[in-house]
Amino acid sequence: MRGQAGFWDVDERYALLSEAGDPLVKLNEVVPWEVFRKPLAKALKRSDGAKGGRPPFDPVMMFKVLVLQALYDLSDDQAEFVINDRLSFMRFLGLGLGDKVPDAKTIWLFREQLVQARAINNLFARFDKHLSRSGYLAKGGQIVDATLIAAPKQRNNDGEKAAIKEGKTAEEIWPDQPAKAAQKDTDARWTVKFSKAKPDADGMVRQRDIAIPAFGYKNHASIDRHGGFIRGWAVTSASAHDGAQLRNVLNRDNTGSTVWADTAYRSKTNEAWLEKNGYVSDIHHKKPKGRPMSEATSRANGRRSKVRAFVEHVFARQKAQMRLFIRTIGIERATVKIGVANIAYNLTRYVWHQGRSAPV
Repeated sequence: MRGQAGFWDVDERYALLSEAGDPLVKLNEVVPWEVFRKPLAKALKRSDGAKGGRPPFDPVMMFKVLVLQALYDLSDDQAEFVINDRLSFMRFLGLGLGDKVPDAKTIWLFREQLVQARAINNLFARFDKHLSRSGYLAKGGQIVDATLIAAPKQRNNDGEKAAIKEGKTAEEIWPDQPAKAAQKDTDARWTVKFSKAKPDADGMVRQRDIAIPAFGYKNHASIDRHGGFIRGWAVTSASAHDGAQLRNVLNRDNTGSTVWADTAYRSKTNEAWLEKNGYVSDIHHKKPKGRPMSEATSRANGRRSKVRAFVEHVFARQKAQMRLFIRTIGIERATVKIGVANIAYNLTRYVWHQGRSAPV
């Protein structure tokens, strides 16, 4: 039939995509996707399927859909459209032109099953184990930081805001409006982020920091200094204090004992805990109140900043390139969303290392 694509036409287009540098080809070839099959099967078995049952698609393929969403900032509806639209995405998922593509509802259901089974930590740990077995051990110490992940702002009156602060659920706050309650995120919180002061035209820096309100969650993470992989992570509301999550994200398998972090993590409690557990603190020192910081401390902080910059590269990748944003409702779903983004980052980092050289 005239105008109808044949087998060789599609094959030729795939070849052209590869020649053009389709990044998904490398991702598909280098990542051992089968390592996720066992934890995925366990998660789907544990999920009660109350909201529609198990999707009729291969679980590893569905997990790859979530990775695509993380890498390209796709909603469920956008993912359905783009998979149908792009040959590169279809090839990455192992789908042919005549194969059925998962729709938005199926994608949502699959992710929801991971939420119900609390499977994301197991999936993350499974690939981390693969990294270690492949020679990418966590070593060189670890760098800890957190970044804000935005979520859709909530419009609530004073009474509703007070109820949320008291810890009431959406069902308790809007008992007669189930549809409204289903769209209300009572776990995300507001916080204030301060911009950094910039020098004036004359080179002088004046105190004029701007307080910028932000709503959503935080991705707390620890990366190993040597490989730059995320090794530990936790998700909280945006208002949670960074320092309180230190012990929750540190990776005990790191062969190095040094811990780098900014001043938010320096406290007597954290310093005592680090020493007790065999870590060496290289956390930024705070400026003394009412007096200038000593030159030696300032130089030490400058040295620490050069190391800490590595974790900023991780968050920059997630927020600038992957444009990580929370579209879901509640911290459990946000945890899966952020967890997949953390896995996706490690996958791309692994591909980069594999293309660069053998593990050392």
